[in-house]
Amino acid sequence: MPIRVAVVGAGSWGTTVAALASLNTPTVLWARRPELAEAIARTRRNPDYLPDFELPEELEVTASLAEAVGDADVLVMGVPSHGMRSTLRELAPHVRPWIPVMSLAKGLEEGTHLRMTEVIEQELPGHPVGVMTGPNLAREIMAGHAAATVVAFSDQHVATELQRLFARELFRVYTNHDVVGCELGGALKNVFAIASGMADGLGTGDNTRAAVITRSLAELSRLGLALGGEVMTFAGLAGMGDLVATCISRQSRNRYVGEQLGRGRRLDEIVAEMRMVAEGIKTSRVAVELARRHEVEMPIAEAVYKVVHEGRPATEAYRGLLRRGYRPELHGMS
Repeated sequence: MPIRVAVVGAGSWGTTVAALASLNTPTVLWARRPELAEAIARTRRNPDYLPDFELPEELEVTASLAEAVGDADVLVMGVPSHGMRSTLRELAPHVRPWIPVMSLAKGLEEGTHLRMTEVIEQELPGHPVGVMTGPNLAREIMAGHAAATVVAFSDQHVATELQRLFARELFRVYTNHDVVGCELGGALKNVFAIASGMADGLGTGDNTRAAVITRSLAELSRLGLALGGEVMTFAGLAGMGDLVATCISRQSRNRYVGEQLGRGRRLDEIVAEMRMVAEGIKTSRVAVELARRHEVEMPIAEAVYKVVHEGRPATEAYRGLLRRGYRPELHGMS
C-alpha cells in the first residue's frame, strides 16, 4: 500500500510541498476556506498564493480536516506558527496513532517560546515529530529551479522514509538528526531578513548587506547553541542557506517588511497589504526574550525588535548598531 500524505495548510509553501509529494505518493491538501479548496480543485491552481503555476492532477484538495487527515500515514503541518496549536487541536480527534508529523512553519510561539515541534508534541503526544526547512522559495521550486531542503527527525529511519517521499529530480532532500538546530535556524532567520530588508530600504550597499547577513548568522548560531542546537547545523542549509535566501530574495516577505520599514512606512500599513504572514514580526519578540533569558548577545535582533514592536525608526536602529564597541569577530561563539 502506498504511503498517504496529508498537508494541512494551502499557503504557497504548503501547496508546493503537497505538489511535490503528490508526484511520488497519494497526497491531499487541506485548505481552511472551502472556496479556496474548490478553486484549487477546479482550476488546478492556487489563485491566492501561486496563481501562475499548474498543480499536478494527482493532488487531492479538501476543506474537511477529518477527510484530509483521517487516512493519512504522514501529516505535514503547513499552517503559520500563530495558528499551529488551534489547528492541531481541531484535527487531533481524526489523526491515526503514531504517524509521523512534520512541521513546515518557521516561527516560535509567543508567550510559551516553544518551537513548533514542541507545540505538536504537546497537542499530538506519541507521534514522531520533525521539521522540513531550508532555502525554499516556493515560486522558484514550482518553476522547476533546483533547490535543496532538510528533513530533521531524531529517528533517522523516519527521516529517510520522508526524504524519499518528498525528493524530486531538482528538489534534493537531505536528512539531519538535529531537530532543535534546524527548527531554530528556520525561525530565527526571518528576524534577520527584516534587518537585511531595512538595510535595503535605507539605501545601503552590498557591503552592508553582507555584514548584516554574516553577523546575523553569528547571532542565530549563538542563540541556537544556547538552546541545544548543533554548530554544524547553522553552517548548513537550515542555517546559513535559509538565512541567505531569505535576506536577499525579492520573494521574501520578511525582507519586504524590513525594506518598507527602512523606507519609513508604518508596520500596520505594511502588514495590511500583505496576503501572507511575515513570521519574523512575532518571532523577533520571542527571539529577544529568549536571548535575554539565556544571556546571549543579539544586537541585530534587538534592533529589529525595537523597530517592529517599539516604533523606533530604522535609521535610529542602524545608528545604534554602528555605535557598538570594538571586539573580536568570533566574540561569544565558543
